[in-house]
Amino acid sequence: MRSPPIRAGQIFIDLVVVEICTIAFRLDLLTKANIVASALFGDGAAACVLRADETGIAAVEMVGQHTWPDTLDIMGWNVDPQGLGVIFDRAIPPFVKEHIAPAIAGILARADLGLADVDRFACHPGGSKVLTALERALSLEQGALDHERTVLADYGNMSAPTALFVLQRLIQSGLPSRTLLTAMGPGFTASCVALKRAS
Repeated sequence: MRSPPIRAGQIFIDLVVVEICTIAFRLDLLTKANIVASALFGDGAAACVLRADETGIAAVEMVGQHTWPDTLDIMGWNVDPQGLGVIFDRAIPPFVKEHIAPAIAGILARADLGLADVDRFACHPGGSKVLTALERALSLEQGALDHERTVLADYGNMSAPTALFVLQRLIQSGLPSRTLLTAMGPGFTASCVALKRAS
């Protein structure tokens, strides 16, 4: 899709995301969590251009974030003199299944939106079990997160860039009217960006 021509006075922001997940590979810490993380995570980079005008592919309607207290033991990093050690608890999929829908509903409510107002959830693919948990939590059909599964299979979990890889697939296949781009991360934290397709 070609972008409209640049006009004088437009404001542009280049958003560049780079993650080097393999830096966390630790031969001195051969724990189950580190081995799983090494198999699941990959390096990645993605970029997009945001601009302050009415043209483009989609408009950012709202953003929001939710952090659950006392959840650093679910996902995160231990930092020691030798490097990073992953915290990757097996409780992530059950936690997502139980807690993600109310958190996303709360984020959307701040913009007077509800889960039913979202045409497509574009989820960061944290892993195949996490994707299944997301589908169940958000009352989606099994396999509905097809682009997420394809990106995960092709590249692994590249951390932050993975969400933009999913968004690219959605844009190529035809962005629906309203897409909620979601991601989860250390903390345990859920972040959302609502995108309204340009007319």
